[in-house]
Amino acid sequence: MKERELRRSMAVFPMGAVMELTDLSARQIRYYEDQGLIFPARNDGNRRKYSLNDMDVLLEIKDYLNDGLNIAGIKKLYEKSKEALDEVKNKSITDAEVRKILEEEIMQQSRFNQPKTTLR
Repeated sequence: MKERELRRSMAVFPMGAVMELTDLSARQIRYYEDQGLIFPARNDGNRRKYSLNDMDVLLEIKDYLNDGLNIAGIKKLYEKSKEALDEVKNKSITDAEVRKILEEEIMQQSRFNQPKTTLR
């Protein structure tokens, strides 16, 4: 693991700092944890500690919600990407397969970024 990746995964931020940086309430953050979307570390006093990667996930969840996706949809999206990552780790894939996976992810992302039409 590279130094940068190691530092981003270090759980050092308390709930208050995460709330300020993500503009989410403690209740929302705990809910996302209950839903299995984030997995903060715990210190000796059993208090949650978050990493920069955790905050990235929280901001990503917030963006998905703003785009109209619900929690169930977000969970499915993360399950799919986890399955794809596990699949990639378990076998070597061809360039064509990599291109297909990337194309599917781009299409999935563009589906959420389409302009909303308004009725007049």
